[in-house]
Amino acid sequence: MRTKLGVFFETRSVNRANISRKTGISNQRLSELSNNNNANIRADELYLIAKALDISPCILLELLCDHLNHYIAKE
Repeated sequence: MRTKLGVFFETRSVNRANISRKTGISNQRLSELSNNNNANIRADELYLIAKALDISPCILLELLCDHLNHYIAKE
């Protein structure tokens, strides 16, 4: 089952091998992050992936953590 990161990669036609070369994150790890919902992305991985994609790490963080919005108390 694809993770949010996997769907993001697929939607944007991201080449994982290219991201691996740019970031030093192994292709196996990128595959795990793309396909395994139990895999937790580390902050350094998120940052490196975002920079390799030329987007703000904040955008990627919001995409991956949008399910946490319901924990925020609304006034």
